Amino acid sequence: MKSPLEKIARIREAFPAQGLFAEKEWLLSPEAFSVEAALAEDLEKLGHRLNLFNRACNQLYQLSAQGRQPRWVAEYLDRGKPPELVEFARQKGLRNEVPRVIRPDIILTETGFTVAEIDSVPGGIGLTAWLNRTYADLGAPVIGGRDGMLEGFRAILPGGGDIVISEEAATYRPEMEWLAAEAGFRVLDTSPRSDYRKNVYRFFELFDLPNIACAPSLMDAVARGALSVTPPFKPYIEEKMWFALFWMRPLQEFWRRELGERHWLKLREVIPYSWVVDPAPLPQHAVIPRLEINRWEELGDFSQKHRELLLKISGFSELAWGSRGLLFGQDMPHGEWKAAVARAVAEFERHPYILQQFHKGKLVRQPFLDGDAIKVLHGRVRLCPYYFVIEDKARLKGALATVCPADKKFLHGMKNAILVPTQIAE
Repeated sequence: MKSPLEKIARIREAFPAQGLFAEKEWLLSPEAFSVEAALAEDLEKLGHRLNLFNRACNQLYQLSAQGRQPRWVAEYLDRGKPPELVEFARQKGLRNEVPRVIRPDIILTETGFTVAEIDSVPGGIGLTAWLNRTYADLGAPVIGGRDGMLEGFRAILPGGGDIVISEEAATYRPEMEWLAAEAGFRVLDTSPRSDYRKNVYRFFELFDLPNIACAPSLMDAVARGALSVTPPFKPYIEEKMWFALFWMRPLQEFWRRELGERHWLKLREVIPYSWVVDPAPLPQHAVIPRLEINRWEELGDFSQKHRELLLKISGFSELAWGSRGLLFGQDMPHGEWKAAVARAVAEFERHPYILQQFHKGKLVRQPFLDGDAIKVLHGRVRLCPYYFVIEDKARLKGALATVCPADKKFLHGMKNAILVPTQIAE
């Protein structure tokens, strides 16, 4: 049995020479983050439900674009997108394509967990693969197994593939280079070329297409059926707005039918209530559900006590990933909150915003290295399970735990956070 300091030494020895994140560091822990077997089972089931949800989102958009579901759904989701990209995403050959990696951001709470959002172009795949292998070699029963992440990534690019990384995602390039070397793939920049392998993993955001020199050739190859790209070139499926659409009363029967009653009810337990900040006027006798206001401008006058709310751009913006465009009402002075609400209303046509209920994470304890000693961080955790869609089924292959100091509202990788794989508690 190795001591905690001996484990830390082994972890350091295992680091790739090029590192895993460019100019990023985190706190090291001698132990994987432990979850109870019941929670691990819930995570397994969640993958199936989120795969169903992704497929239902894709179906709803297609039907809306065809006029067989309310047209305002597609109109919402197409706002701010280049017409040529909207047209490309609707082509028949892409109709059933959905992302082959599903990574929800899960916040553990006192009563269970909540899914803050779903990332279709997630970072951390290579990092989590390396963490799983490293901690498994130290004896940890990590979720997904020692090489589950590698096996999952290989399976979604059958027959070999390339990983195309944009300049904006350069922070994640080292982890993807490590992953590619282990999986037998290539990491490419965005320069045009003609020798792509059968499959391409798109590690760039669609709002960044003007800076992706190879995008036209990739899209042409996809249109001709000569190449498979995942995540697909479908900007609508990457919108955070889907959580708001999930809760809208006019769409309730669609979700119940497509997801099935049991899965629909289970997702209602973990998807936080959300709203699209749509400035369309309401009749004088109507109110926005749960907020009990008639106009969005009234939201700007909410007291700090009633602002347990997150405001964020729905998608297709450089502010829509990481925590760049995320605003927490209770942390903001009244004037700043009021201005943020006004900006969200004003930008609806170009960059729709959503409002979301905030769920506070529960306190957890995780050991970490502080100088030459092992201490315990009392913090809150974000779990990021990675599901790989293989033969239409979502397979859980690993889960990254980010344990942040308790005073942090937004839980993400940072210098004073612990990054570890997740294991099932003995």
